[in-house]
Amino acid sequence: MKVFITRAISPEGIQLLQNAGISFTQWTEKRELTQDELISFCKNYDALISVGQDKIDKKFLTACSHLKVVAQMAVGFDNIDVAEATKLKIPIGNTPGVLSAATADIAFLLMLAVSRKAFFQYKSISKGTWGYYEPTANLGIELHGKTLGIFGLGKIGFEMAARCYHAYNMKIIYCNRNSNPFAEEKFESKKVSFEELLEQSDVLSVHTALTPETKGSFNIDAFRQMKKTSIFINTARGGIHNETDLITALQDGMILGAGLDVTNPEPMHPDNVLLNMPNVAILPHIGSATEETRNAMSRLAAENVIAVYKKEKLPHIVNPEIYK
Repeated sequence: MKVFITRAISPEGIQLLQNAGISFTQWTEKRELTQDELISFCKNYDALISVGQDKIDKKFLTACSHLKVVAQMAVGFDNIDVAEATKLKIPIGNTPGVLSAATADIAFLLMLAVSRKAFFQYKSISKGTWGYYEPTANLGIELHGKTLGIFGLGKIGFEMAARCYHAYNMKIIYCNRNSNPFAEEKFESKKVSFEELLEQSDVLSVHTALTPETKGSFNIDAFRQMKKTSIFINTARGGIHNETDLITALQDGMILGAGLDVTNPEPMHPDNVLLNMPNVAILPHIGSATEETRNAMSRLAAENVIAVYKKEKLPHIVNPEIYK
């Protein structure tokens, strides 16, 4: 069995593939593969470990319908046409669970950074503008006792809720398709409608998947319904918020600030006005970027490939209906 990997990955997954006797090639050039290049490579391989946002659409899947598995090294899979893969009987794997804590840490970090204008204050040092002390200038806000609203209370949202509840005694509300009784018991959290989430949240943190239903959920109408003192955090997918509308909301004072680990598009252009706003903190999509998490993600991706090699069901599968 031959596996193509679209980036160099952490050693834990590599070791598992080697131990299983599976041969592989890692793409090591520091540039994105074009889709045509990826198709050309994959025609000579049995399996694909997709790292990042490779476009696994109908065109790719039709051209590479021989693949025995596509193992996504991420929890999200909005870059993959899962319905088409299912038609072609190609199992799609992902890496759920292992990046929840690391991603929640980034959401928490962004919340703190925005609340104290930390990135902007840092820039004042490097720009040489840290000078005269003004007791009323560039003040932040405190978070203790505020209301955290979570859009998508899954594993990552749960970890964010735990941090805010225990560190700052924040009240937890959430908007989900289904209720989360465990979170309600642990954090005294309450399920609310989307409109109530917008109206009541002091910090609104996005942790849902990017789907046709969630795409562009946070547009100008949504921002208008939020508190003028609220902070918007997105560590899920950039497509869930409308970036032009977010800029307008911040410039017009509809919300207090924003913290983003994801943007639309990615990478963000270095001239984007968001980067110079005092009430904004932006990171380059590093939610899962710890040694421990990236090792765990590579392990889960390798486990999905090894399962196919052993003619077993994928342990971490997106489309289990292919086995029916």
